[in-house]
Amino acid sequence: MTSATPTNQPLGWLTAHTDDLVADLALLVASESPSTDPDRLDRTADLLHDWLTTRLPDVAVRRVRPLGDDRGGIVEAVVDSDAAESAGEVLVLGHYDTVWPAGTLADWPFTVTDGVATGPGAFDMKAGLVQAVWAVAALRRFGIARPRVRFLFTPDEEVGSHGSRPVIEHAAAAAVATLVPEPGVDGRVKTRRKGIGLFRVEARGVEVHAGLEPEKGASAVTALAEALLALRGIANPAVGTTLNPGVVEGGTRPNVVAGRAHAEVDVRVSTDAEMRRVERELSRLRAGDDRVELRVTGGWNRPPMTPNLGSMGLLGIARDVAGELGGVLDEVSVGGASDGNFVSALGRPVLDGVGAVGGGAHARTEHVIVDRMPYQSALVAGVIARLAVTQPQDVITSADDN
Repeated sequence: MTSATPTNQPLGWLTAHTDDLVADLALLVASESPSTDPDRLDRTADLLHDWLTTRLPDVAVRRVRPLGDDRGGIVEAVVDSDAAESAGEVLVLGHYDTVWPAGTLADWPFTVTDGVATGPGAFDMKAGLVQAVWAVAALRRFGIARPRVRFLFTPDEEVGSHGSRPVIEHAAAAAVATLVPEPGVDGRVKTRRKGIGLFRVEARGVEVHAGLEPEKGASAVTALAEALLALRGIANPAVGTTLNPGVVEGGTRPNVVAGRAHAEVDVRVSTDAEMRRVERELSRLRAGDDRVELRVTGGWNRPPMTPNLGSMGLLGIARDVAGELGGVLDEVSVGGASDGNFVSALGRPVLDGVGAVGGGAHARTEHVIVDRMPYQSALVAGVIARLAVTQPQDVITSADDN
């Protein structure tokens, strides 16, 4: 075995197997896996089991079903280390659920045209799963020393990871580092992500006939409209805080003063301090008409992902590997969240966005640049190999040099 960071040799091998990477991507995309469809998630989990055991012979694969989770279960695969025991474990964290409803493939099948692969879930994030698995296959192919690698492929990331979160946090807490092969932004990794809150603002008023005795009514719709205007005052886009009432419903008929109304509000924040401030302000919302009861329910789905020392050290390692591969690795801050947010909140090293290069997440323009797949896979392989010879404290210390 060699402890050298993989460069041209595995990259050349992965490039020669580009068609195989694309075939694997086609295989995964062809198995529709909407977050809310347990049967299809089950079938995709079975497919992932068989695919993993094919690409990584002798790997230990199992299904983990968190308490109350009926969405196919987490597919966990552990590839034993061939490095020193002290190398620790690297967690590769991804999801196999998609936002696309069953039947999408009927009019949007997987295709490759002029080096661009497209299909539901190809970019977010099935290409990242393919690239990560092939990264470990490349390390094994060339006998490059690696730490133990634990893959966690989850079925509920697109709907909040409520079932998977405890499993993710337990695995991340024990790992030297976590790599998240979510899509990057034009090849840039994501070092900052916003936290997400999902809140419901509900108004309960007094219904009466809108023509006969309107003064005896108390409109829940009016009260809710006032509350939504107040949300604009809570937002602070200058520091990354936004509140979006994306769904608003209320009333029963035009000739009835509305007795009920509600709004579903998406909140995005960049810091823990803003989380606390927004929560305080939401708790202070009151209706202008004291006959209307205004209630705010819900909470925070994901904390913000902000760089810690370990994460910055891991970024430094990835930049070194990118340089050896002939590339440059930049970073970016984004408004979307991922399961990497949970890892960051634990204070553990995490590198997010090392997956597909392409674009169009959650849109019909979703696509993957095929000729970047081998490079992205080699980048992941290189980082994993480095972690075979770099102790956890060295990963953290290396942040001082970046």
